[in-house]
Amino acid sequence: MRRILPLLALLLACDRAERKALLDPKLAREAAPATFRVRFVTTKGEFLVDVYRDWAPHGVDRFWNLVRIGYYDGCAFFRVTPQFAQFGLTGDKAVNLAWHEAFLPADAPRQSNRRGFVSFAQAGGSAERRSTQVFVNRIDNTYLDRQFAPFGQVVGRGMDVVDALYAGYGDGAPHGPGPGQGRILYEGNAYLKADFPKLDYIKRVTIVK
Repeated sequence: MRRILPLLALLLACDRAERKALLDPKLAREAAPATFRVRFVTTKGEFLVDVYRDWAPHGVDRFWNLVRIGYYDGCAFFRVTPQFAQFGLTGDKAVNLAWHEAFLPADAPRQSNRRGFVSFAQAGGSAERRSTQVFVNRIDNTYLDRQFAPFGQVVGRGMDVVDALYAGYGDGAPHGPGPGQGRILYEGNAYLKADFPKLDYIKRVTIVK
């Protein structure tokens, strides 16, 4: 029992630290390792992403920290089209607003947005307006290579899971009938579950090596 209590105290302290970082981006600025692997557990199954810091250092540091503090746990794949599977807005308004304008410096693209490659989305078409949203290329989208810097790649049979994500709602307004990002920002998963009940979700994301 004496050994268990310090462990529980440590876990509680870690939980409190993660919660603070979720609400304050300045607390999540740890440099990422040169390479690491991340496991996504989703409502359609699991897939792995190998991440390489030299591909996009600013993006990889941000992704490392977001995974580390549990930011993506519970996020919906809210924009799934034939081209992309996009996620990165949480179910919590306070967390969304804390990170909404925590923009990253631009990374010069060093890889191509081919099928299975993973990149940060951008606001307003600017490489300096990346914060938390990420997309997986479901097809070769090489026309994006001048603006979007891939930082990782889905490995193994993981694209089978990405291909299985529900895509029936399509793109969001004004380009399609899918979820509106403004409403996700302020209303979170309550809005998505009410109006778009077939969407798939990330259950948990963990760093596995």
